[in-house]
Amino acid sequence: MSFLGNRVVRREDAKLLTTGGTFSGDISEPDALFAHFVTSTIAHARIASIETSDAKSLDGVVAVFVAEDLDLSERSPEIGNLPTMMRPWLASDVVRFVGEPVALIIANSPYVAYDAAERVFVDYEPLEPLVDLERALQGDLVVHHDAGTNVCFVMDDPDDPSLFEGAEVVVSQRIMNQRLAPSSIEPRATYAAPTADGRLLVYSSTQVPHSVRDAVAAGLNLDPAMVHVKLPDVGGGFGAKATVYQEEVLVAWAAYKLGSPVRWSESRSQSMVGLAHGRGQLQNLELGATKEGMLVGYRISVLQHAGAYPALGAILPFATRMMATGTYLIPKVNFRATAVTTNTTPLVAYRGAGRPEATAAIERMFDILAAELDIDPVEIRRRNLVGKDEFPYTTTMGTSYDAGDYLGALDKVCEAADYRGLRELQKQRRASGDRYQIGIGVTSYVEITNVVPTPEFGGVEVRSDGSALVRSGTGPTGQGHATTWSMLVSSTLGIPMEKIEVVFGDTDVVPRGVGTFGSRSLQVGGVAVFEAAESVLDKAKMVASEILETAPEDVVPASDGSGMSVAGTPTATVTWARIHDKASEMGENLSVEIDFGAQMPTFPFGAHLAVVEVDTETGKVRLDKMVACDDAGTIINPLTADGQIHGGLAQGIAQALFEEFVYDADGNPLTSNFADYSVPSAAEMPSFQITHQVTPTDRNPLGVKGIGESGTIGSTPAVQNAVVDALSHLGVRHIDMPMTGERVWSAIMAAKGAVR
Repeated sequence: MSFLGNRVVRREDAKLLTTGGTFSGDISEPDALFAHFVTSTIAHARIASIETSDAKSLDGVVAVFVAEDLDLSERSPEIGNLPTMMRPWLASDVVRFVGEPVALIIANSPYVAYDAAERVFVDYEPLEPLVDLERALQGDLVVHHDAGTNVCFVMDDPDDPSLFEGAEVVVSQRIMNQRLAPSSIEPRATYAAPTADGRLLVYSSTQVPHSVRDAVAAGLNLDPAMVHVKLPDVGGGFGAKATVYQEEVLVAWAAYKLGSPVRWSESRSQSMVGLAHGRGQLQNLELGATKEGMLVGYRISVLQHAGAYPALGAILPFATRMMATGTYLIPKVNFRATAVTTNTTPLVAYRGAGRPEATAAIERMFDILAAELDIDPVEIRRRNLVGKDEFPYTTTMGTSYDAGDYLGALDKVCEAADYRGLRELQKQRRASGDRYQIGIGVTSYVEITNVVPTPEFGGVEVRSDGSALVRSGTGPTGQGHATTWSMLVSSTLGIPMEKIEVVFGDTDVVPRGVGTFGSRSLQVGGVAVFEAAESVLDKAKMVASEILETAPEDVVPASDGSGMSVAGTPTATVTWARIHDKASEMGENLSVEIDFGAQMPTFPFGAHLAVVEVDTETGKVRLDKMVACDDAGTIINPLTADGQIHGGLAQGIAQALFEEFVYDADGNPLTSNFADYSVPSAAEMPSFQITHQVTPTDRNPLGVKGIGESGTIGSTPAVQNAVVDALSHLGVRHIDMPMTGERVWSAIMAAKGAVR
């Protein structure tokens, strides 16, 4: 009997909460050496020389490598790279951001390595830094001289003179979707060691172990079979660890070169400037509508930070374009995007990766339009939502949504939050002139998961002792894969979860895999495991039917998980051991490998409602309530799904109220530790209220969609809308994120000045 859909406690947590996990930074051997990178302290400069002799003379230093010492292959282009803007293994001629590695120290202790770093003298000849996005677009100052431009990616829809034809009102707004540091609990870490058979073993805190294997092999000119990558526990990734960093390859190279184990773990401050950033999108928006609030046209112009070296972050506006219309019927849309390089940390995918920016844009514009037309923000959304009966629905951007009930989600959230009661309370506060004003912010969102559909590996084998081995090409960074995959196999084969071993991230055991990102794991990796389990079940039925002398269709998993039995006759049972023996006699086995490839993405959706209280004298914001309805199709384990929603909400709220990575005009990072970069704690969060809605997709056999990023996408603009709503009666029209007390107070003062 299937228990899918029930709240099952995560099997991973006992170890993590008692003895603790095993992370890359924990792995070592007694003779392991320690790696440390000397990084640039200046944003833009020519390197006149690098003096390493003093560092090399320090007792305990094994080697100091600079770019000219490396015999690695040229770096393979990443998505978003241009040949004239390629990132080197180590900077040799020019440094382009604070934190860029210029030398690699190998020592017999981390403390010696740190001391040696202080003895590496880099003679910098400063160049003018470029930090500002809009100046980068002008091109009078360039980050990459050989390129002659800072522009690295362009999307430009043809102009449509009739875009706002029929509009009776057009509202506009400039919005900054600020740069964020992913801030996973575990910074980057790598352990590499030569093995007795001449291969290289690598442990890495990554979301893409097979990509790490291939990158190490390519860099070291090895056959991929000579590199064995293992994924230990990973303390968070959020998309930033779906990139293979040069440090990972360099540590592996050093181990191979020196014939000794080498380990590397970065500090928090190193991680804040070395681990790639997210978001960083400046938007200029126009939205046209009739007086009744019916949308006519929408123009969105994006200027995207790429950082010093273009990578995936540079092209993420393509996802912003795909999702530009959100949950709404918008007849005409014009989208333009330009990504530019600056002397800052490169940008990659961060939880949502281009889709939160699209939702933030249209949801802010809806509230601005509602204020302009004096229409309730919920009502104006209702008038423009794609209807439940219009699916599958292709948007103006050509994006094909699978299934949805957008109005249902919005109504659920409003009912759960008592939206009408909140509006009445707001009226009372305003009428009394209360110092503490409340604001209600709502969003209706849809996002795309498994953005670029790629197949994923899953394998299931039933062993003779009645246990099962599950192999998966996706690996967790906290999501609970082992629990969910075990549920899928247990519900199919009847084997108890405690007898199911789940292996992921071991490139010797799992032959191939794409990885965990883009909320793709369950809908491709999980489905691959599910289909493999079903195929094993078919094999087991066929073999057991020979033993039990009955038809295969009459064979079912034994209720106690011990083997197979005849339906309706539980006493007629054959053990897994006997089935194994018989299968061997028949030339069969109980093992199946599947590569499941979805043909199209899926589109989770939902609605979020935030309630804030704003101190109009100080600008302090307190989030009082967060209600969320996230529809991710079929839910396998509501407990783990809720956990993903909770985490997503926290990160979305953090962007709205607290987090921003800031540079000064010289490119110096001002928020490179947790004293300055404001990651909120649980104390800053309310208890989240979750309502459930299930709209299965038809794009995979389980009907599941992704849920890892949904909470982040819907919550950010809900909170932003709520803060502005609390102050709208004072004349405040918009406040950029993060909405700190100082920024909110300044907006109040500016509005009061405008009134005077």
